[in-house]
Amino acid sequence: MVAPAVPEINEEILAESIDARTDSLASLRELGPPDLVHLLKQPVRNAGKQFGVYHHVTGVDASSSASLAAYINTLTYKEFGHSATTKTVEGTYCCYNAFSRVDMRVHAPFPGSVESYAVNDRGERLKATEELWLETYLCSVLRAYSYADDGTGETIRKIIGVRRFNPVTNTETEHRFLSAAEQLFFRGWTLGSDSVVQVPNIVSNHLTTGLLKYFQTTGRYASGINLFEKLRTQNTEVASLLAKVLFMGNEEVEGVQVLHSALKESAMDYVMLDTQAEFLLKKAESALTPESKEERLRMALGCADRSTIAAPSEFGTWARLAQVYVAMEDWENALTILNSCPMFTYQDKDAPVMPEPKDVILPTLPEARLDEIDSEPESRYSEQVDPSLLNLRAAAYRGTFKQAYSILTEMTAKIGWDQLLKIRSNVFVMEDEYRVEKQQESGLHPYSVKRTASTDGLRGTPDPTAPNGNDDAASEVSEEDKEKEAQAPEGEPIAPTLTPNGDIEGLERPPSAIDPDEAKKDKENGDEEHFTRLNNKRLCERWLDSLFMVLYEDLRVYTIWRTQMAQYRAQSMQYKKSAEEWEILGSLADRLQHTDEAVEAYRACLSIRFSPKALSGILKVFESNRNTRETVAATIRLVTWQYRWYSEFSPDLLHTIRMLIEDEGAVKVRSIIQATNLPQNVLDLTHHYAALCATFRSSGTEG
Repeated sequence: MVAPAVPEINEEILAESIDARTDSLASLRELGPPDLVHLLKQPVRNAGKQFGVYHHVTGVDASSSASLAAYINTLTYKEFGHSATTKTVEGTYCCYNAFSRVDMRVHAPFPGSVESYAVNDRGERLKATEELWLETYLCSVLRAYSYADDGTGETIRKIIGVRRFNPVTNTETEHRFLSAAEQLFFRGWTLGSDSVVQVPNIVSNHLTTGLLKYFQTTGRYASGINLFEKLRTQNTEVASLLAKVLFMGNEEVEGVQVLHSALKESAMDYVMLDTQAEFLLKKAESALTPESKEERLRMALGCADRSTIAAPSEFGTWARLAQVYVAMEDWENALTILNSCPMFTYQDKDAPVMPEPKDVILPTLPEARLDEIDSEPESRYSEQVDPSLLNLRAAAYRGTFKQAYSILTEMTAKIGWDQLLKIRSNVFVMEDEYRVEKQQESGLHPYSVKRTASTDGLRGTPDPTAPNGNDDAASEVSEEDKEKEAQAPEGEPIAPTLTPNGDIEGLERPPSAIDPDEAKKDKENGDEEHFTRLNNKRLCERWLDSLFMVLYEDLRVYTIWRTQMAQYRAQSMQYKKSAEEWEILGSLADRLQHTDEAVEAYRACLSIRFSPKALSGILKVFESNRNTRETVAATIRLVTWQYRWYSEFSPDLLHTIRMLIEDEGAVKVRSIIQATNLPQNVLDLTHHYAALCATFRSSGTEG
């Protein structure tokens, strides 16, 4: 496999990239940024003039100074940007150790001896010990998975000029990785955790996330079971990780037994309870009878409810409970529990903060040349995009807000917008009814017990501080809309009418819930203590109230699009949008869980130009429908696009290939790849992924 090309970012001032990295060490909070590789070069004919170039990289073996020096040495033979007119004088490799919060550095002059040292957040040099190298190696593997692209290209576009390699390519490197993970496992919580976890612990942190991602990607479940079996003897909590890997490997009975046994020792371990709830929820989805589904959901509810008691400040436990209620079609409780979710500010991955470069050179190797992909960058920047599509706030949601929004859109997809508004007005105090009740009510009824949204959502008991009422108008459908629905052909979308203020008739704007701060202030002032009509309602958290308005904007744009599409088709006219607009519309339909419409938009985008995001969106549908040939064709193009932008490794694409091989067999998959009407150099890139599966002896590669 030929290594990806080497991007070169030219510095304005010599070594300013290294200085900038040193300055940023004190602000790093997660696993750290990708590794930095800096090269000092000089023209062949002018030894007195030197300049610096750099790029970033993940997945390089960082187990010793020798392995990093070896990487630097490979770059001396790849003189892309300045061809043969320059030579490399020295190189510096910087790799962050998130355990000890130091930057490990290797300085390799040509010729000369290699020097290695560590730099702390004060810029001081420290000795590079074996323990520091062990920590650094493990962090480098975790970063390779954390900073890998999922196929959509969004991660690749975040940081310019990053080469991505697979850190674990065979069983020997796997052994080294898992050995390091075992030695440092109980310090993993110090690395931090995903943004949806409030407090990292020994089973919820970046190390365990990376381990589970590795086992899911490669299918090396036996290795995972072996690792967690050993660690479980030291701490019972590890049973949740062991069960997760057993479930991955379809060892469901043993996984349930592991959880059952561990919960006898630690009955209030919220991760184990949540793992049980997640498993039961999935089993309910595949239940063959309504009775079986109901029984599994009832058990899932018990586990999820108990996990919120065990960890009331964690988002994941409340979100799981809300998902169970959605599956049970208990919409009021689902909305109540969603309102109780603790929301956290999204903490993005550590990213390099570099000075403005003098020049950027992004070469392309012949092995990654494909006409439909090569034309993509130029056409992207010339496209016009409707401002209303650029202003959809839901597209920017990350972390807890993204997950909460997904639960809300699932409810909307199942019961419709009007019904959701009606349930909302039944559950929460709306601003209009609060004002009316406040004017009408003069009696006072003191309550001294303080309540919280979390405990109320958990117990399902009324909040005496929350006024109550009903807003039936929120779910009313106009007579005109009913008439349109009756006249519309079956399966044909109703064409809502645009009103002067830009709203859609038939799609009601959500009324505002009362601001909790205002209601609490009224209570403190003695203006409101007890409104008889409102005493069983809750105050809607401001973030959830905002989510309803964001959902309305998504639905509004979606409805306009589908209406216009129907009108154009009725008149046999072509509905025209730019590729960027089609990509945004596809993402919008995806968010709203309208799969067919998302695929339609993504296909329209791809008919104009290549888009990894659009193709990834369609790939998910191909995979779920077990459309082998279409899945292979899409994967080949995504692998090539990734390689074009210096990434030879995507865990998600490797997982796709592995599952294809598991379902169809390696011989058939290789034959389908080879039979595709694309250049051989492009096919070889995907063959490389298939070869990895054979190296790991994945299911389906035998024979």
